[in-house]
Amino acid sequence: MRVVITEDQGMLRGALVQLLEMEEDIEVVGEAGDGRQALTLVDQFHPDILIADIEMPEMSGLELAEYLKNNKSLCKTVIVTTFARPGYLERAMKAGVSGYILKDEPIEDLIAHLRQINQGQRFISPELAESFFFSEQNPLTAREIDVLRSAVSGEDTKKIADKLHLSHGTVRNYLSSAIQKMESHSRQEAVIKAKNKGWI
Repeated sequence: MRVVITEDQGMLRGALVQLLEMEEDIEVVGEAGDGRQALTLVDQFHPDILIADIEMPEMSGLELAEYLKNNKSLCKTVIVTTFARPGYLERAMKAGVSGYILKDEPIEDLIAHLRQINQGQRFISPELAESFFFSEQNPLTAREIDVLRSAVSGEDTKKIADKLHLSHGTVRNYLSSAIQKMESHSRQEAVIKAKNKGWI
């Protein structure tokens, strides 16, 4: 099993590389500290599995999974995360991830799950599946999500409009609708609430 690991915390990434390399049937062919670098390694080495954190510089683990799915990559994506946010899990499932595993699981369990996934199975940590089952539904439309994601970095309405190829008024309408749905008083508050729920 050929694996690429992407994790922005160097110490954690190094420990995971060492632990996986101790297994005779696992070869770590590359490691990356951000999503863009991970994508380069996947294109270069064509691994069986990409292990990815969610929140990383350049590209998140979810964006990586979406990119690989859209480009019909044979590489399976396994998200390993501390975030039990139902919105993240929902997005991961839509992106076709093969695994969604909490970081506090024992390494022996992670390795066993990787072997199952490499044989074509899928695995979701039970705690994550339970939180998803009992979660509230995301009220935001796809466009409202796009606009809120663009607002995360503090961009003004004009920059968001240019980035998404929308009119200034349309962006304002989407922001207003998203703020109302998130029961917020400002775009910043709406962004924080949506992010905490894993919806953006």
